[in-house]
Amino acid sequence: MPDILYWLIFLLPVISFGIISVLLKPFVSNESKLPGYLTILCIAGSFVLSCMALNEVMNAPHHEIEVHQIEWLLIGNFNFSVSMIMDSLTAVMLLAVTFVSLMVQIYSLGYLHKDPVNTIDTGFPRYYAWMSLFTASMLGLVIAGNLLQMFIFWEMVGVCSYLLIGFWFHKPSAANAAKKAFIVTRLGDFGFLAAILLIFSKTGTFDTVYLREMAIAGTLAGTTLTWAAIGIFSGAMGKSAQFPLHVWLPDAMEGPTPVSALIHSATMVSAGVFLVARMYPLFEHSTQALQTVAIIGGFTAIFAASMGLVMNDIKRVLAYSTISQLGFMMLGLAAGGVAVGIFHLFTHAFFKSLLFLGAGSVSHASGGTFDMRKMGGLRKYMPWTYSTFLIGSLALAGIWPLSGFWSKDEILAKALENQPIIFVLAIITVFMTAFYMFRAIFMTFGGEFRGGESGEHDSHDSHGHSAHPHESPALMVVPMILLAILAIIAGFWNVTGDFGAFMGHGEAEGTFMGNLVGIFTHSALPLISLVIALAGIFLAYAMYSAKWLSPEKVGNSMKALYTLLSNKYYFDKLYEDIIVRKFLLGWVFAGLQKVDTNVVDGAVNGVASSTASTGNVTRKWETGQLQLYGLFIGIGILAIIICLFIFG
Repeated sequence: MPDILYWLIFLLPVISFGIISVLLKPFVSNESKLPGYLTILCIAGSFVLSCMALNEVMNAPHHEIEVHQIEWLLIGNFNFSVSMIMDSLTAVMLLAVTFVSLMVQIYSLGYLHKDPVNTIDTGFPRYYAWMSLFTASMLGLVIAGNLLQMFIFWEMVGVCSYLLIGFWFHKPSAANAAKKAFIVTRLGDFGFLAAILLIFSKTGTFDTVYLREMAIAGTLAGTTLTWAAIGIFSGAMGKSAQFPLHVWLPDAMEGPTPVSALIHSATMVSAGVFLVARMYPLFEHSTQALQTVAIIGGFTAIFAASMGLVMNDIKRVLAYSTISQLGFMMLGLAAGGVAVGIFHLFTHAFFKSLLFLGAGSVSHASGGTFDMRKMGGLRKYMPWTYSTFLIGSLALAGIWPLSGFWSKDEILAKALENQPIIFVLAIITVFMTAFYMFRAIFMTFGGEFRGGESGEHDSHDSHGHSAHPHESPALMVVPMILLAILAIIAGFWNVTGDFGAFMGHGEAEGTFMGNLVGIFTHSALPLISLVIALAGIFLAYAMYSAKWLSPEKVGNSMKALYTLLSNKYYFDKLYEDIIVRKFLLGWVFAGLQKVDTNVVDGAVNGVASSTASTGNVTRKWETGQLQLYGLFIGIGILAIIICLFIFG
């Protein structure tokens, strides 16, 4: 492929953004689908080119293609070039990002077309312009060949997520969620920026290839390497919502559901995992940094899963699931390397985007609500949505032979081998994941319909939409079907370890697999994890379908724990009420305001007052009497003579 075709993967969504923002937005109506068609066309082009790039990389020596750099800035000895890395990691990420984004854009045509928000401000043009820029920013991050270029696109991803989470800006909850996401991720980005500055001050380069070679060679080592890796990971913690910077992700559900699907699967949240994978040699050669990634990843997985057990908003269940799975990916990177962590990112992108799109579909059928307590019985009304959502849930739970089974068991195997304590947390998380996903299925699709938003079977929502259950239009169903197919087959890429070999790690990472059935005879671990996942599904069935156990009684028997989980361990209260309102606003900022008022303003006002007072005194000396002026001149001459006599 010519170099221009590789660059077009990134440039096509940029072109879409430019055309919609400059040419279409002033001239098309809010309801026009033309911006959507243009976005879909450009991202489809990027997807086709990504498939071609993947084929080229797979056939290239060492699975890497050299793309010529573009010199951007030359100042003295400093030369900044816009560069691209086209290797196996890039190719896999490009495929996932462009395909998921394409499905989301198609789905959005059906999801947003009837939404009353389209009559506010700019509707479709604004939505698709930002979606194009969001996709372009993530693609730019993936192909970036140096840390400075990567940081620029890293921040663009954050800005776009702010715009899209707050897309319904007239809703205070959406505006607050957008600000929360932007501020919390900035905390992690500060560490990332500090790491970039530290690395450049010690090495004089931003080039990621050189930096990885220096880490491998030992040129970049010791305390500098450890702090640089931890700084990079702090940026990843913010974007990938790792504990304790996880609080923004559940609130990001205030944005449109297609936005949630894109953020939670292949773009913003996966950026942190990708960053650690891209800079993996720095972590690999720092025991402390790698151990930090493993501990935080393993803890985040079980920590977030525990909150997903009690949520009643279907999107928030999926949000906590995303945080948990991101922790799984970090654990996979720390315990098993790039191939293990990225393989789970790859499979997760398909079934998690599918689940979010399914959540949007059932919301449409339930009068706009996401509260599972107001749903129920949707299986018979929405067979396509139910079937695809079930496939996504089975994949997420790690049920054989769906994609999540293969990627999840890779992580479990490596954790058992290298991090036995964290393996226990991971295996508990498997049980929790299966339970909360099938709790959502039984509450949403089982039983009888509970009336939707208003609680009446044939009700209408506040916008006049019928809450009578119905299947979603083809524009929404077809993307879910395509994603469901990939949720089934994507894991087969590594059945014999081919994915691990492709990622450039020599021998296959999936050596314990062998074939579809032989995995169970080669090792007991896959069977154990499968049984644990099935146990989670069975418990959800017993409580929410068969009603053998009462959820209310179980909750009351563990009321303190249930309250703790329902309140999300009180982290929002800690951050918003105690740290922000009481500590920062009540003490720190109030104290600074007093310093500003009493010290800074007081000093300025004091100087001004003293000057005015002095002027009031000295202006009285200006009498206009010549003899008085002569007297003062004489006194001055006399003073000069005395000084010369004494000090002369």
